[in-house]
Amino acid sequence: MLPPMSRTGRLPLLLAHALLVPVLLGIAGCSRKPAPQDEARGGSLSGVLLDSQLAEISGLAASRRHRNALWLLDDGGNPARLFAVNDKGDRLATLRIEGVTKTDWEDLAAFRLDGRDYLLIADTGDNGGLRRTLQLHAIEEPAQLQNARIKPAWSIAFRWPDGARDCEAVAVDERAGQVLLISKKRLPPELFVLPLRPQRGVQTARLVGRLAGVPQPDAAQLRANPKQARILNQVTGADVSPDDRTLAVLTYRNLLLYPRRSGQSWAAAVATPPRLIELPWIPQAEALGWTSNGKALYATGEFIPAPLYRIEP
Repeated sequence: MLPPMSRTGRLPLLLAHALLVPVLLGIAGCSRKPAPQDEARGGSLSGVLLDSQLAEISGLAASRRHRNALWLLDDGGNPARLFAVNDKGDRLATLRIEGVTKTDWEDLAAFRLDGRDYLLIADTGDNGGLRRTLQLHAIEEPAQLQNARIKPAWSIAFRWPDGARDCEAVAVDERAGQVLLISKKRLPPELFVLPLRPQRGVQTARLVGRLAGVPQPDAAQLRANPKQARILNQVTGADVSPDDRTLAVLTYRNLLLYPRRSGQSWAAAVATPPRLIELPWIPQAEALGWTSNGKALYATGEFIPAPLYRIEP
């Protein structure tokens, strides 16, 4: 989540989005081969998020249980809920999450454990660097895509080892039973791990490495717009492929893919420069998730309308 924008700053952006609705709808409604510029940027438009309830999407996970369904969550300041949408962006169901306090939800991950399908909600946002403890909530995917109320199967309370930091990127390595967390504003971004099924008590995230190859602004970009230049390459989302072999990392501008060799740790994998894919146009890109077969990723962002892209790396 970016810091709040002034009302006057939002108006031109919202107007631009409104003018783009017919264009996005026309593209999404046509069965077409992706345009050359889409292919160059690695993505094709799958759908458009138009529902006003989906105006601040900051996390995405492809369902492991329901074909062609995606789960979304929105930012802090909204009720504790998840949305199910189809791959065109149409809302299918809303899940109200009971028994939790929503501070700043920032990412969502799908995983399978002991034959059951779960979603991990990351309440890890901390723009002001004030939070002493943070929470992760594991929700079992419901059997039916319908409006419902649900409680977490378990929750994880944790802290950082050496002071507060903002985190908008959380993923699950289900085979290792680990949660991966990536800091947003530190340079280079830091990689932490937590146990997926910890013992009781507040856990301490363990720093295991730092991400290599995250693009940084050049001198010309810093001169032109220093604030924007520093923000565009911050990490806003992450997901581990279903085979636990590739970590996908999202920034506002790029998709970074860190492959992992057999027997290699994530710390070693992210120490090697990633494959870099420039994103298609996504307003404030913050939501990313692998498809259940691991052949592609979906990505979207905040604001309405928001394009829903399918990226085949």
